[in-house]
Amino acid sequence: MSNKKSDTTFLVQGSALAIASIVSRVIGLLYRIPMTNIIGEYGNDYYSCAYEIYSMMLLISSYSLPMAVSKMVSTRMANHQKENAYRVFLGAMLIAVVTGTAGCVCVFFGAEFLTQIFQTPLSYLALRVLAPTLIIVAVLGVIRGFFQGLGTMIPSAVSQILEQIVNALVSVGAAYVLFGYGTRVAAVLGSDQHYAEAYGAAGGTLGTSTGALTGLAFCVFVFLGYRRTLRKGIRRERKMGTGEPESYGSIMKILLLTIFPILLSTTLYNLVSIVDQGVFKNLAIAQGNDTDTVSLWWGVYSGYYRVLVNVPISISTAIATSSVPALAAAYARKDNDEVKRKIGLSLRFIMVIAFPCVVGLIILGDPIMKMLFHTTTDLAGNLMMAGAVSIVFYSISTLSNAVLQGIDRMTIPIRNALIALGVNIVSLPVSLYVFHLNIYAMITANIVFSLVMCILNGNSMKKYAGFSPNVRKTFVKPAIAAVLMGVAVYVVYFVLYRLIHSNAVATVAAILAGVISYAVVLLLIKGLTEEELKSFPKGTAIIRIAKKFHLL
Repeated sequence: MSNKKSDTTFLVQGSALAIASIVSRVIGLLYRIPMTNIIGEYGNDYYSCAYEIYSMMLLISSYSLPMAVSKMVSTRMANHQKENAYRVFLGAMLIAVVTGTAGCVCVFFGAEFLTQIFQTPLSYLALRVLAPTLIIVAVLGVIRGFFQGLGTMIPSAVSQILEQIVNALVSVGAAYVLFGYGTRVAAVLGSDQHYAEAYGAAGGTLGTSTGALTGLAFCVFVFLGYRRTLRKGIRRERKMGTGEPESYGSIMKILLLTIFPILLSTTLYNLVSIVDQGVFKNLAIAQGNDTDTVSLWWGVYSGYYRVLVNVPISISTAIATSSVPALAAAYARKDNDEVKRKIGLSLRFIMVIAFPCVVGLIILGDPIMKMLFHTTTDLAGNLMMAGAVSIVFYSISTLSNAVLQGIDRMTIPIRNALIALGVNIVSLPVSLYVFHLNIYAMITANIVFSLVMCILNGNSMKKYAGFSPNVRKTFVKPAIAAVLMGVAVYVVYFVLYRLIHSNAVATVAAILAGVISYAVVLLLIKGLTEEELKSFPKGTAIIRIAKKFHLL
């Protein structure tokens, strides 16, 4: 009974973060529509280049901190060591301030050099605006990791939504104001360079900074409220004499030893996007394509395709984040059955979401792009139809990375990411020079990288956690339900579009039809049993509705 309760709590917490991630992504998607209309495809390219470099520096400086903190805090809380958990927080905060500041200085003063490497020199303006955000996000990540280690994702979830709301408002407003300023700069200089788009992109990145600052303010407020309770618990522990507190030197050593492998694996795993950008742009220009054409391609790929495809992937990221403290605690208790059960539940939950997203985006990729971004080109929709399958692979590899880190197999994701990155780097020039795929080479590279990671991580989970998924339940049944859903989506969209000639109405109706048909088919083919649904968030409510319609 306790295991079932643990599983339910684990998924509910993961779902809270997943819902917040989805809401944040949707807000991000919505504000990117007016922002893209303001700064255009070239502005998207400048924004994307600056953001990729910023993200890379964030990975190096502090990205691994939240996961390391949550893992270390959860193991100490499982052993009733509140004081040691708090010491982990303080030690991590010191590291965050130091590394965040170092990253900020490097990015701000190296902005022009870094953007030159990626053949996008005007994006240095946006990159410099992003530089101080490295300090803010580093500190924010430690606080989020601390609460995640305590077993609650709510502060992280709420702060994410607040952060994205402020981000949206400031990004659009600042992009509009600075785009106008850039237009005047270009006129004064008599230049035909895209100054308006470059300044507009800088306005977009200003939203990232102010949003992160808002999220930090909220988390600090929550932490200050919790600190009194934490101090009472620490005083109680001291009176009971439950053990000697760890020295700060020991904690810092463990923190660094935990951070380093996570840093390497997450850096390599996420390095693919920035490596691909540098390799693709330089090779595409070397092939004889002009810089404006390459910039346009990348603007569509990064500003349309990746923004949308990252929405379902964010669910797996949230579940992976919530799984680390739960897995670490179970692993510390040497409860192998619970470890395998949590991995299985997480994977099933992610696949139930990923498969319908893949099929839906393959069928409705072009209509959704045109509805959201009002684009007249078919490139964005075609990219989505070609690359949507990577959602499944990225979802699995993201979760499996977290699983391996949660069971103290820190170096395995590093090795696997190195192999996958090597295969990816080879596949990109082959796609460009042999098959002449242009920007579609990026889609091929994405699929190759994520698929290799999937296979390698899956083998590693089987070897080190003894976990093998139930293929029929985890993959086959959700895939069958998704394919049948796809038929319904296709029919509803094209029949409605022929009748009323409204892309937006037909698209929304097809999405609703897809949600309903997928749920019905999945339950009818026993893709989820009643017992399994009880472990899902709001499982009892879902069961009640399903029984009312005789689906269970």
